[in-house]
Amino acid sequence: MNRTQKLSREESLRYSRQTILSEVDDVGQSKLRDASVLIVGTGGLGSPAAMYLAAAGVGRLGLVDFDTVEISNLHRQLIHSTSDVGRSKIESATETIERINPHVQVDPHETALTNRNATAIASRYDIVIDGTDNFATRYLVNDVCVLLKKPNCYGSIFQFEGQASVFGFGGGPCYRCLCPEPPTPGVVPSCAEAGVLGVLPGFIGMIQATEAIKIILGKGESLSGRLLLFDALDMRFRELRIQRDRNCSVCGDHPTITEPIDYGEFCGTGPSASKQTWDIEPRDLKSLMDSQTSFTLIDVRQPDEFNRNNLGGTLIPLGELKDRVGELDAATHIIVHCQSGGRSVKAVRLLRELGFQNVWNLRGGMNAYDQSMG
Repeated sequence: MNRTQKLSREESLRYSRQTILSEVDDVGQSKLRDASVLIVGTGGLGSPAAMYLAAAGVGRLGLVDFDTVEISNLHRQLIHSTSDVGRSKIESATETIERINPHVQVDPHETALTNRNATAIASRYDIVIDGTDNFATRYLVNDVCVLLKKPNCYGSIFQFEGQASVFGFGGGPCYRCLCPEPPTPGVVPSCAEAGVLGVLPGFIGMIQATEAIKIILGKGESLSGRLLLFDALDMRFRELRIQRDRNCSVCGDHPTITEPIDYGEFCGTGPSASKQTWDIEPRDLKSLMDSQTSFTLIDVRQPDEFNRNNLGGTLIPLGELKDRVGELDAATHIIVHCQSGGRSVKAVRLLRELGFQNVWNLRGGMNAYDQSMG
């Protein structure tokens, strides 16, 4: 759109409470109209970010997602509604945005973001909002933004706590400066495993949207170089300073990453790590249980997870396993599981290092077991 084109009468009325701000005015609103933002994920973080950017008048929004709406999404992903369950998240989100503001162009990218397509997709937008829920995609978004010199409005959530920052902007640090290496798979539980307060992603997603708007307008001080920490239980914000790491592998003085890499392998979640020789399938565990074969079943989740839903067996949270290993008999057949398979893999590795040879991991955990049982 022509940057000199004036706002229409309908646009002037729609944004009047915003353009009355001297930091915005008609010139700033035209900047918003001519801007483009890519939102990776239309879930907990992407929902409020997309809705508020649309309402604010950002002219073009790209949405990346390949998932479908589940009923468990609805307490926090307000861009979707009950009638959308089972639908494509992209379709649902696009319709909601069009209802909020018909002046906004939505570019649907119904695909998983990978090292093969991320550069081509992100290069079409001015700013990227990271609404991801896994480390592999988070590192991918970071690296592509640094390589393309695109601001990365970052957010993450966990139970009652959230984080936000802006990476790769104004000479500031990137996500790798904060976290050079990903955690061991399974150590950090997902929202499906640990839970999340429904309103929490609203706080963080709106902060991400606010940072994008400020960057477009060229107003205020961005979160670049600062990590904002939010504790919903105490209703408290804290702030940590982050420095650019001159030795960072992607934004440092002598970067070693000059193009997107295999992030599944980097984070230990790729095909080479997806199935181990000590894995058993849910159907095999069901057969063992039905046949009443003698074995020991160990659940390495947290007590609250166990109390909500369990397969029986013995609860030994992963963090207690090393201290309670004396409770186990190395001569018996041991099967370990968690919610999605990450923590149990770590538990099996620990037990095998301690001399337990007849120990196995339920691949995919409770999630896979429940799904296989219909």
